[in-house]
Amino acid sequence: MLIYKQIAQNARTDICRNWRFFSYGLILQSLYETFIHILLSNICKIKKKKSDCLTFTARVEKSIMKKQTDDLVKRAKRHESEAFTELMQLYMTDMYKVAYAILMNDEDAADAIGDTILICWEKMNQLVKIQYFKTWMTRILINKCYDIRKKNQNLICLDEYEEPAACDEYNLELKEALAALDEKYRIIMILFYSEGYRIREISDILKIPESTVKTRLQRGREKLEVYYKEK
Repeated sequence: MLIYKQIAQNARTDICRNWRFFSYGLILQSLYETFIHILLSNICKIKKKKSDCLTFTARVEKSIMKKQTDDLVKRAKRHESEAFTELMQLYMTDMYKVAYAILMNDEDAADAIGDTILICWEKMNQLVKIQYFKTWMTRILINKCYDIRKKNQNLICLDEYEEPAACDEYNLELKEALAALDEKYRIIMILFYSEGYRIREISDILKIPESTVKTRLQRGREKLEVYYKEK
């Protein structure tokens, strides 16, 4: 248990340092994925149409990633610590985006992620279908975010954000855009556009009707359009 408390603590610390949490394992994974991408791109040169080449590359890369992820989940269910750690690192950025969309605060988002990591480890044996791991994990994360928000019972204003580094201007712009949305729109926009969930999956995660998801998605788009036009 101590090792996973350490993983959770590391997540809290690293997120509060502006996502500087890419470990040696992630670097190797990134290099491997880059190698695969270059290899597939060269293979695709035999294709006549560029669009066919891109489609083929994306399809093969997605298949490889899915197989790797499913294998990690299987091993994590057997409580293999290395596999679980790698799995958490794989989804760390995704978890941050979802947590921040609800809490709008780096430290609270880090706390929610840390708690989620511990719960996932303790309850991995409760996961029935490995292909739904990310959905299962995201639901746990969202519930933890709501728990933290209830405890805080205070509104966080944009003025209270940490001053970003000069190289973090894009991150600030993203935070400002998200802050312009109500939370009920913000979380759905993140799940749909950033995390790639379908309408049905978002409905299942948030426990709301699909029609409500569609309505909030549309209104969220409209509000963002207004925000960027006014800038």
